[in-house]
Amino acid sequence: MNEPVLVSGTDGVGTKLMLAFQADRHDTIGIDAVAMCVNDILAQGAEPLYFLDYIATGKADPDRIEQIVKGISDGCVEAGSALIGGETAEMPGMYAEDEYDLAGFAVGAVEKAKIVTNENVQEGDLLIAIPSSGVHSNGFSLVRKLVDDGELNYHEIYEPFKRSLIEELLTPTRIYVKDVLPLLKDTDAVKGMAHITGGGLYENIPRMLPDGLGATVDPSTWHRLPIFAFLQQLGQLSDRDMYGTFNMGIGFVLAVRPVDEATVLERIDGSVTIGKVTTNNGLTVKGVTS
Repeated sequence: MNEPVLVSGTDGVGTKLMLAFQADRHDTIGIDAVAMCVNDILAQGAEPLYFLDYIATGKADPDRIEQIVKGISDGCVEAGSALIGGETAEMPGMYAEDEYDLAGFAVGAVEKAKIVTNENVQEGDLLIAIPSSGVHSNGFSLVRKLVDDGELNYHEIYEPFKRSLIEELLTPTRIYVKDVLPLLKDTDAVKGMAHITGGGLYENIPRMLPDGLGATVDPSTWHRLPIFAFLQQLGQLSDRDMYGTFNMGIGFVLAVRPVDEATVLERIDGSVTIGKVTTNNGLTVKGVTS
């Protein structure tokens, strides 16, 4: 790089941890921690360089810590990032012996001229989405309430799933670095990006747009994973609540010029055009009332 700029991000995995506690499965939650950080810096065009983790627990159980770090390591491999260190803090009285919190910190670099600031997004640009792997790492306070209120058993298999509900919900957050970074390096097609996290589509897509612009998306253009219909029916939630809480099957969104649409769709497997940039305020989801 001629003029490298460092981009950093830090995040955790929220109350998804409580499902890991209940399942006593800790080998994937570290992938979530990495994904939440590297996907955020990727949205600015940065290539992840290194990652550090922070684990706080009531009692350091070597087997559990090993599982957590394995997940972090797997996530770093997927992101092409070095895992250079971290901190494990034993804090009795702050956490129960079988509980912990997990956070991460990622640093990446991008050529100054290639930083994606979103200021070049304009009316008429198309929005291209990359699918999510599931609920990812947001909305789990609501998920847990729905499951508790519905008196469901996390360890049961419910239709239409082929594995237990808790396994479905613990599906790791998808890491988008290998999907997006080659496109950023080889072309100038991408004008803006959004990592769909807390607040769902309604909050995250507008963040990638300059002032004065909005967007319209059409849900019929992408596959909505069964977990979202399951949760919506369980809680009798409105479409507005669903799109304002969950990713609804979309984990990452790119804004591109119409002339670059075919190139992007060809380069990123599974990607689909879901809408366009408009002069309306905020996000309009076709068929969903405010």
